[in-house]
Amino acid sequence: MSKFCTLFSGSSGNCTFISDGKTNLLIDAGVSAARICAALAEIGYSPFDIHGILLTHEHRDHISGVGVLSRNYSIPVYANVGTIEKTMAITGWIFDDYIHTFKSNEKFDVGDIEIFPFSISHDTVDPVGYTFRFDGAYYSVATDIGYVTETVLKHLCKSESVLIESNHDVQMLNSGPYPYYLKKRILGNKGHLSNECAAHLAAQLVKWGTKRITLGHLSEKNNTPETAYNAAAECFAQNDIKIGEDVMLQVAPKDGICHM
Repeated sequence: MSKFCTLFSGSSGNCTFISDGKTNLLIDAGVSAARICAALAEIGYSPFDIHGILLTHEHRDHISGVGVLSRNYSIPVYANVGTIEKTMAITGWIFDDYIHTFKSNEKFDVGDIEIFPFSISHDTVDPVGYTFRFDGAYYSVATDIGYVTETVLKHLCKSESVLIESNHDVQMLNSGPYPYYLKKRILGNKGHLSNECAAHLAAQLVKWGTKRITLGHLSEKNNTPETAYNAAAECFAQNDIKIGEDVMLQVAPKDGICHM
């Protein structure tokens, strides 16, 4: 049976699970291997069941557990060349036999799952989001995207279920405790997507046919689940989109399973 769910989602760690019932993949592994193994057990899987870890970029909240998981459980790691090189400098060596590199914006397959890694805007060497296709349906992960590019829209527009970054409320960020340089980074085109921008992206996707929107990668300091949800709900109302009829809307928790 197919499954698409977040295991962890937020500024302190990210990991998403997707399966077509035969091939089981993780997108990122940004918390400890022990915590990821425990989360997998909650959904009925073992780390030995994982056929690959796909990396979006090399920030610690996306790669912390990658080295240990790959070395201890012989899990292949998929990433572009720039990302894997930066990752190993942080997490330690990943055995050559378990490294599989791809080119951003070029499709590849793992088992029967077609994978489309698409370029995004973030302050790392070569960041990507992912769209997956199996059983005739598309599913996407788009976090740490800075701003919504034409490439992002192109790769999300067919997906029936999408995990979208809704990182911060701009007013909370501007009035919050972060130093100016960090606020400037987050608000920049290579930073993170605000609630407002995420809401507009979500509304556009629903108009194109997306049925399930999950808001994720929320900032612990500059957002709340209620604030993110309400921003999207207000935008949906303005566009005559009915939650529960036209789309399912939810917010992924920082810790805990969220089925999408």
